[in-house]
Amino acid sequence: MTQQGVRWTADQVLALAPDAASRKAGSKLGAAGPWSEAGSSDEGTVWGLCKGSGSKPYQTVVDVADASGPAYKCSCPSRKFPCKHALGLLLLWAGGDAAVPRGQAPEWAAQWMAGRRRRAEEKKGGEAAGAPSGSADPEAARRRAERRSERVTAGAVELEQRLADLLRGGLASAEQSGYGLWEETAARMVDAQAQGLAARVRELGAIPATGPGWPVRLLEECALLHLLGQGWLRRERLPDGLAATVRSRMGLPASADGEPVRDRWLVLAQYDTADTRLTTRRIWLYGADSDRTALLLSYGAAGRAPELALPVGLALDAEVASYPGAGQPRVALGEQFAPPAPAAIRPPGVTTSEAAARYGDALRDDPWLESVPVTLGRVVPAPDGDSWQLADADEDAALPLTPAARSRPGLWRLVALSGGAPVTVFGECGHQGFTPLTAWSEGPGDAVSLC
Repeated sequence: MTQQGVRWTADQVLALAPDAASRKAGSKLGAAGPWSEAGSSDEGTVWGLCKGSGSKPYQTVVDVADASGPAYKCSCPSRKFPCKHALGLLLLWAGGDAAVPRGQAPEWAAQWMAGRRRRAEEKKGGEAAGAPSGSADPEAARRRAERRSERVTAGAVELEQRLADLLRGGLASAEQSGYGLWEETAARMVDAQAQGLAARVRELGAIPATGPGWPVRLLEECALLHLLGQGWLRRERLPDGLAATVRSRMGLPASADGEPVRDRWLVLAQYDTADTRLTTRRIWLYGADSDRTALLLSYGAAGRAPELALPVGLALDAEVASYPGAGQPRVALGEQFAPPAPAAIRPPGVTTSEAAARYGDALRDDPWLESVPVTLGRVVPAPDGDSWQLADADEDAALPLTPAARSRPGLWRLVALSGGAPVTVFGECGHQGFTPLTAWSEGPGDAVSLC
């Protein structure tokens, strides 16, 4: 049962929006004007009718008590999850009982919830019955894995040759050849079932257009690709943790096989990245008892938001299991013992110097690591010429913000929250700088999402 006495904040609701347009449209529907027959139940169901452009209002219902994050149903034709009507309804609910009183769900909302509970029970019953998992023929699975390894090895050898040809001919040839050379090479890596290599090769094609100093950046990326290829070809000689990291970076699938860890997991941040094939959602968690930061990944088809959504600032009592790999923060969400609920948990902060040292230490386990999750304590956002930085309030040190962070609206939310005073900031620290994702003021207050 969800904690109906403590409702989410507007920031926690808007953090669920799949994009800026949905956030803006949902905000407009967060007032009582377009809504009728809105209500909520002690079981965590919120419903309402929203007036649209047609004669029939849209039927919107949200299950806020789902342990994996809220679930939505709306009769509108939108393909976004949540749609603007679901966001508006949750904003209305966040305002209190006056706009969304408690009551009995209408038939259309009750039927949807009954179907959800039935499917959940059926799934739980199937798991209890010991449904078979994995391949029914282990020998066939082993042969498939061997064939894929052989194809990946062939792809790594071919990429090594192409990198050697590039360096032999000079880096200037990369600019003359254009993006087509790299796209064709990436396609060859896809054929070799080395998706990780393909993704990194595609990134090479854009480097010559990144302004002055691109040859240095291209050489650095080529060196990392060479290191990854050599790591694969010599994986039998590597320590187990590093070998697992190489397999992951090459794009080979793996299962979360670590010992489940139960904790109160605070949702630190959630944001999506997308390409033409896939939408990837990254959800950062902090374990209050284990003092551990973990990463959940969820995927959706191109143009569709992933189903898993956890509002920033909520905490869930759940188990997670780690994926293999040295220093791997990624986990799989296991059994959840209660729905996400507001919590006053905050991760402890470190200095900017300690954050940079953490990234350096992590590179020993994973040389291809772009960044590490870090919470900075008592920092002040400050301009630095044409850029911005997070300066330590208690020592003479600072971290520059990444180029991507400087162009996001979240920067100005961070500056407004600080007002020149120290704040606590969670984000990702890497070779390009620091990307702030969530912040807290020095005094009591809710987390502010910067994504």
